[in-house]
Amino acid sequence: MTEAIQIGNRTITASELISLLASYQMLPQLQRELILDEAIDQSSRSANLAISTPEEVAQAKQQFYAEKQFKNEEDIQAWMAHQGVTPEQLEVIITRKLKIEKFKQATWGNKLESYFFQSKAKLDKVIYSLLRTQDVGIAQELYFRIQAKENSFADLAREYSLGPEAQTGGLVGPIELNALHPVMVQMLSSSQPGQILPPTRIADWFVILRLEKFIPAQLDEFMKVRLLNELFETWLQEQQKQIMSAPQGEGGTGRQGEGNNPIT
Repeated sequence: MTEAIQIGNRTITASELISLLASYQMLPQLQRELILDEAIDQSSRSANLAISTPEEVAQAKQQFYAEKQFKNEEDIQAWMAHQGVTPEQLEVIITRKLKIEKFKQATWGNKLESYFFQSKAKLDKVIYSLLRTQDVGIAQELYFRIQAKENSFADLAREYSLGPEAQTGGLVGPIELNALHPVMVQMLSSSQPGQILPPTRIADWFVILRLEKFIPAQLDEFMKVRLLNELFETWLQEQQKQIMSAPQGEGGTGRQGEGNNPIT
């Protein structure tokens, strides 16, 4: 007999489910979760994933409740009813989340320092002043007025700059270098604080820059979490790409064999 699920007045058979998931663009999320289940299972069998203690599970539960903004038992019950989740399934959801975090640490925790130094150039932050116009003549004039100290950078930026920086007297940041145009990155990275850089064309603009402050990235706890998640997401996306590009009959989640092992 064909298995089916009842949602409202509609009965959905197993054969319909994949088609519906694809139509609702939910297959990639299912694929992602299946990849994670297999990775966690393999790590557990290879002793790379330590068994969670009761204290860790309790802490994970409190963190989950905080993330969902549950204030009392009624909130928890209402959420479970809305999601169609039993107490046993809620426990599985919470412990699975903990296992994923342990998997991340076991796989990439010892790579964070080297990855940080590889990525540091784009993680460093700057505070800078910006004045931009689409008229090269105006840009040249304003540059010379700033150089001659006839006017302050901030006053001219408020009056002439054509971007949102005009509202802050040209001041921008702190902002990571990787969020800036490559030409701006090169200009700011090679300048000294207080140095006014002459008008340079970037796309449709003529920009005048002044580096105010360079803020080196630090490998603190916040950065560690960010980089760990970055490595994890990169690996997960690569796993999904491999599955999507696999010939028919070789799809599925696949075993994470040596060729797919995220630990190099």
